[in-house]
This record gives sequence, structure tokens and C-alpha cells, in this order.
Amino acid sequence: MKFVNSLILGSAAALMAVGGAQAADLPVKAKAVEYVKICSLYGPGFYYIPGTDTCIKLGGYLRADVVVNGNSVYGPNYNGAGGANNRFTNGYIWRSREDFNIDTRTATEYGVVRTYFDAVFTWTSDNYGPGATAGSTIYAPLGTASAPGNASGGNVAGGAVGVYYAFIQFAGFTIGKSVSQFAAPWNGYPGNNFDALVGGVNTTTGVNQFSYTAQFGNGSTFTLSAQDQTAYSQAGTNNLAAGGAYGSSDLAGTIAPDLIASFKVEQAWGLFQASVAAHDNHAAYYGATEVTGHPDDKWGYAGALALSIKNIPTGAGDTINVQGVYTDGATRYNIQDLASQASSIAIYSGSNLPGAYGSVGFGTAPDTVFVAGGQQQTIKTWGFRGAYTHNWNAYWNTSLYGAYAAIMYNDTAKSYICGVGGVGGTFRTAFAGGAGVTSCNPDYNIAQLGLLTRWTPVKNLTFSGEVTYTHLDQKYAGTITTAAASVGKPTATYELKDQDTVMLLLRAQRNW
Repeated sequence: MKFVNSLILGSAAALMAVGGAQAADLPVKAKAVEYVKICSLYGPGFYYIPGTDTCIKLGGYLRADVVVNGNSVYGPNYNGAGGANNRFTNGYIWRSREDFNIDTRTATEYGVVRTYFDAVFTWTSDNYGPGATAGSTIYAPLGTASAPGNASGGNVAGGAVGVYYAFIQFAGFTIGKSVSQFAAPWNGYPGNNFDALVGGVNTTTGVNQFSYTAQFGNGSTFTLSAQDQTAYSQAGTNNLAAGGAYGSSDLAGTIAPDLIASFKVEQAWGLFQASVAAHDNHAAYYGATEVTGHPDDKWGYAGALALSIKNIPTGAGDTINVQGVYTDGATRYNIQDLASQASSIAIYSGSNLPGAYGSVGFGTAPDTVFVAGGQQQTIKTWGFRGAYTHNWNAYWNTSLYGAYAAIMYNDTAKSYICGVGGVGGTFRTAFAGGAGVTSCNPDYNIAQLGLLTRWTPVKNLTFSGEVTYTHLDQKYAGTITTAAASVGKPTATYELKDQDTVMLLLRAQRNW
């Protein structure tokens, strides 16, 4: 009997063990997979972030550029080694860039909450300068000290990383780094790839701001904005006592942001926009310390009108974009940050004048100028830019574009720079009294004309070639004795003369 009981218990234990093993081997119900779903609320390319009601879109482009006859990418030879037009002037510049952006949107009871981020990774080479060591690569990544006003900063393996946009939009507000509310929708590109077009602002690299946009319906909006003026809106408050023909910028700390208002109507036929901006010029001291005194602040302003006409009779998709601007003490709203070379011009070339080593053309356009004990004198400018784009077919299009800017000093500023009765003045003093100067006038005009052709063999892949011609119409005449040893120019007699330069930009770009 004892044997039978042991057998029964042993059999039961064995059955229980087998049963446990089989239960462990049974499939467990898997957690439901959260598949990525398409979000159709905000256009193509958006997807729901799994487990949320937020939609996200990733995008960007890869771009390769070659600039011929330029010492900075997209910038013509207006000054420095480029303007020297000698063996220090680069024949070409190369750049490769990857852009990456993240767009998120969430529907709420207050409307859509949007965040947008855009960054670039850039490698620029061949921007050699005077005295470069053989085999070295001396270049100026966007945003470094050698390329002020641009947007990228920080070297990574010899390249540069930059943040273009980083902003939040909510209930009509835009907060963060975004396009200026003063700018036309095409920003600095009415039909061009060339960055340095005058005649309006260019904030494609973003500017910090706090803005509110009211929607009036039928495509009409009105925007009020306070935007950071540093880096992008400051052309300089030049202290003429600091030496040189035009002194040097004497900016103090930031006091007030630029204040902007714009009204826009955008409909099927095109777009109209009117913008105004107020800009505070806050200079530092006449001398090195507080006891030397300082000029009062001087508010400048700018106004612009922009018009875009779509689907004109010349062809489907053809467009005309034009913009005009006037500034008084707010020069960057005309000669924008990426065209900053156009506000400090020194172009050298040859001369047929007997006894002259060569020729040179000058142009400088700050916001204001002042002398010790005096007040700031604002610089006035006006300008325009525009483009006509024609689509030959689905694969080819061509843009013809142009721009113009005029820079004007008032009589007081001219007396500071040129003196009275041909005597004195910072310009004459800078050039050994300027005995050879027969006409002293710091005003100048700059004209640009370009042609761009694009070929898009497949969707989102475009190859383009662009030629841009620039003419400097400067108002000085006669001769000066000067040197620019840093770019190889010897001490010699130079004729004061208008100048010209041409630049070629070749580009391949794949958007994704």
C-alpha cells in the first residue's frame, strides 16, 4: 500500500511538471504595435509621433556650390583680398552643405502649436588669404569673426555647424529665431541664388524675435514685431575720430530691439506687402573711457513695399517679384547682412591715367557717423530689387534679376569726411592730405544684374548656373597715395574710379 501511494504521488508530480513546462511554452499575447500613421492635416510629409497627437515632418537638402571669381561663397569681390584683384584673389571657392529641419504641429483648443528647427552642416574650402602656408586651407565658415553677419558658428572637423531657425508659433505669436517680419516672402531671393543682392533685407539665417500676427481673412494679415538688432540690423555707428577715412564702428551695448510692423495681402494673383521698421543707434564713447562723453541715441527707420505677380501671360508658373526700400539710419534694411561687403567697398583695378599705378573705388555705408563732441548723423539710402522667372518647360527655367542701392550722406557728415573748401576731413587726412582729390563725396551707388538658369531633370534635384555683374558708381575723383600691404598693394598713386566685377555660381542641390 505504501508503494501504491508513492507511485500515485510521483505520477501526479510528474504530470504537474509536464503541465508547467507546457504552460511556459504557450505563446504570450504580444503588446499591440503602434504603427506610424500619416498626418494629413498639414500637408504631405507629416506623420504622427507614435503615442501622441503631434505631427512631425523631417526635411532638408544637400547642396554643393562652386563660386568663380569670389573670395567668399555667394559674395562678389568687393573688398579685401577679393577686391585687390591680384594674386591673392581666389579664382574659386567650394562649399558643401547639409541642411536638416524638424517641423512639429499639434492641434489644440487655442489653435495649432508649431515648433520649427533648421540647422546646417557646412564645409567651405579654398578661401586662401595673403601669406597662406602652402597646403593650408584658410576659409571663413559662416558666422566666424572673419565672416560677420552670417549664421553658422563653431568648427567641427574643419567645418561649421549653424542654427538657422528655432522658433515656436502659438495663437498668432512667433517666438524665437525666424525670418524677419520686415522681409518679403522671398526674403533676399526674388529669383536668384546670389546672396548679396541689395535693395532689401535678407534673414534666411533667422533673427530672434517676439511677433504677433493678426489674421483678417481673405489672405490679409498684420504683424507687430520686436526683433534683435545685433548682428543682422547693425551697419555701424562710425566714430570718425577713430582714424581712417571713415573711422570705425563704435557701437555700445544693446538698449532697444528693432520695432517692426507689416501688412500683407496674399491671394491667388500674388502678394502685396508694406513694412516699416524703427532702429535705435546706440553709440559708445567719443574716446576710450566714460569721461570722454558720448553722442545721444539716434533712432533710424526703414520702409519697404513688395509686390509679387503670379501666373503672368508669358507662361504657366512665371512670376515677377519686385521690392523697393528707403532707409534713414537703418542701412541694413537695404544693404542686408549677407550683402555686408557692399557696405564697405574697396575694389582695385587698372588705370590709363599717366603716373597712376592703378585705380580704386571706395564705398562705405554705416547707419550713422559722428565726431568727438558731435551728434550722430544718419546715412540715408534707397534701393530696389526684382526678378522675372520664366518656365521654359517642366525641367528648365530662367530668372533675370537686378538690384540697385544709393547711399547718401548729409552735408554735415560730408564736411566731417571731406572737410570744408577742400581742406581737412577724415578722407583727405587718411590719404596724406588728399592733395590729388579733385572731387570728395562719400555718396555712392551700386548696381547688380544677374542671370540664373535651373535644370531639374527629376523631382527635387536641381542644377543651376548663375552669373552676376556688379557696378560701383562712386563719387570721388582725382588721385590718392595709399597702400594696402595686407593684400599686396604697394604705396603708390591710385586713380579714384568706378569699378566693375563679375561672379559665377554653379550649384547642385537635392531636396528631401
